[in-house]
This record gives sequence, structure tokens and C-alpha cells, in this order.
Amino acid sequence: MSLKTVLHHPATGGILLLSCALVAVLMASVPSLQWFDRIWDTQAALDIGGWSLGMSVRHWINDALMAVFFFEAGLEIKREMVAGELSSVRKSVLPVMAAIGGMLLPAAIYALFNSGSPETSGGWGIPMATDIAFAVGVLSILGDRVPAGVKIFLMTLAVVDDIGAIIVLALFYPVHPVEWGYLLAAASLVLVLVVLNVRNVRRKPVYVVLGILLWYLTYMSGIHATVSGVVMAMVMPSRIRAKGADGKVETRVDCSLEERLKPLVTFLIVPLFALANAGVAFRPEVFADGVPAVSLGIALGLLIGKPAGIFLFSLLGVKGGMATLPAGVGWRHVAAVGVIGGIGFTMSIFINGLSFADPAVTDMGKISVLITSVIAMVLGLAVMAMVCGKDNKPIKLK
Repeated sequence: MSLKTVLHHPATGGILLLSCALVAVLMASVPSLQWFDRIWDTQAALDIGGWSLGMSVRHWINDALMAVFFFEAGLEIKREMVAGELSSVRKSVLPVMAAIGGMLLPAAIYALFNSGSPETSGGWGIPMATDIAFAVGVLSILGDRVPAGVKIFLMTLAVVDDIGAIIVLALFYPVHPVEWGYLLAAASLVLVLVVLNVRNVRRKPVYVVLGILLWYLTYMSGIHATVSGVVMAMVMPSRIRAKGADGKVETRVDCSLEERLKPLVTFLIVPLFALANAGVAFRPEVFADGVPAVSLGIALGLLIGKPAGIFLFSLLGVKGGMATLPAGVGWRHVAAVGVIGGIGFTMSIFINGLSFADPAVTDMGKISVLITSVIAMVLGLAVMAMVCGKDNKPIKLK
């Protein structure tokens, strides 16, 4: 297998991400290697004249580089909204309802175990997210055994899930109290960007400069700066008009920017995020007195809440006449997708880092997300392999 084939394989990104997370855990767990985790706390500043912006290397990754991650995710969301599975009500009802169920039930389960604890109650957003890279990687291992409709359903569900996670991040996990002056300035800049989009201005340097300014205004406003990446994706011109083979002018979505950013995000930004944020000393003795509430909330939210929420809300949509199952997709496939949806990882770790004031609770959350995501990967692969055998006839639910 050539290097090019390996790099373009859907599972490669997930394997690299998991490897970096394991390296971070190993370095944090071995006393002589703990210098590795401390380097991310090194302070770094950007100085231009009398203006300065300083933060730790970890925060530069989480607040700046991850904005590019969210920008690329936003481009993917926009593509689906413009010309994909979210472009019409009929196409979007099933994955939207499944994603809503897959967010609400995990959050409710977490709250059930942690509602009485001020130290941990804020982590309800952790088990709401599904990691697209790992989810797609699990399906890619099974190759053509997985029906095309299942792949499309999972991908669209994960995109809607990302939208929900971004909304939760913006509304409920501010970095510090909102600075309304900066927020108003950011909103005004978004209006300028919308006008540029409407006028079909396509000069990328203009968007780069305004995007950096929007990131700074969002960062200073108290809203998590990564949200600016999604906003930028939504206001970027994406429709292009071209002549088709029959000579008629047709409109299509320009995916070139998304395709160029994908390798940068997959092979640099997300692995760096894992190295900087997944580092936690894994010591089994922390569970000697039983499983803490934060771990129960995360584990049961992802392993039970996700599959149950996705399946039940999908069932509600279909039986209520609002949606239909894709061709070749049965209820056993929906159940298997729900199990794969329990792979939280990137967004779960991201939200975990914003949820708690106590570093010990944050570390417990990291451990819980990592262990649970690995369990969800193994279970998801096993369940999907069982339901996608050679005799792959959808089971109808009467």
C-alpha cells in the first residue's frame, strides 16, 4: 500500500488522533516524562508595536489553531446545507432528529448523576458530541460491507451533532464574562462579511485578514474564539456557476478550500490538540472508592444515552411520518450507528477542558472520555460488523 493511499484512507486520521492521545497519556503517567505535558504551559506572546496578545502554547492551540478546525468543520456543514443531505427538509429530518436525541439523552443522563454537585454539574455538554474522524474510521474498516445509506446517515448525523456542539459551546461555555463592546464589533464585522458574500467577492486575502480580526474580536468578547471559525465558514462564498457537459449553466458548491484544509486539520491541528490536551496520569487507584459521578455521567451518557437517543428519536421521526429510513438501511443499522455515535473524543475533551474549575475533576473527565471512546469504538465496530454481514437485509420494525 502506497503512502498516498494510507494518507487518504478514512481511518488514518482517527488512528493518528488515538495514537497522539495515547502518547500524551503515557508521557503524563511516567514521572520522568512529565516534562512533555509541562511544555504546553509555556507562555508565548504575539507583539506588534504596543499591542500584545499572550497565552500558553496549549491555549494557542485550543483557541487559535482549533478555530481552523472549526472553520473546516463549518465548511463541511455548509456544503451539506447547500447541496447535501441537509439541503432539503425531506433529506434532513431523520439525521436532525437522530442528532437531537443523541444530544439530549446523554446530557440528561449526565445531569441525573451530577445535578447535586456544583463541582461537576457543568459537564453536561461533554457526552453530547460525536467524533466524525473516528466514526468514519470505524465504518471504513468494514469497507463495502456497510450500505451507502448507512454511511450517509452517520456522516449527516455527525454534521448536525457538530452544529449542536458548536451552539452549546457558544452559549453555555464562555471563556470569561461577555464583553458586549467586542461582541457588537464582531457582529458588525459579520454583517460586512455577509455583504461581501452577497456581492460575490472572492479575494481570499480579504477573508483571511477579516477572519483573523473576527477571531480576535470573538476571543476578546468572552465567547470561545473557535466559534469564529464556524461563522467565517458560513459567510464564505461557496456557490460557483459553470457550464455543464450539455452546455447549460449550473450552480455547484466550491469544495476546493475544504479539500486543501482537510490534511492540515487531520494531520497537524487535531493531533496537536490531542498531544496538548489528552495528557493525564492514568492511575487505576483513583477508582478504588468506586466510579465517581462525573465518570458515570460521561460513560453512561456516551455508551447508553447516545445509542438510545439516536435510535428512539429516529423511531419517533419515522413512525410519526416526518422521516423515512434511507434505502438499504434497517433499524439494526440505526442501532449500530447509535453505538458508534458514542465515540466522543475531540469535542468531548474540548468541552471537558471548559467545564470544570478543579483540575482534578478535569483530569477525571479526560480519563473517562478516553476510556469510554475506546470502548465505543470497539463496540461500534463489533455491532456494525454483525449487522452488515453478507446477508444484509434491513429488518423492518413493525
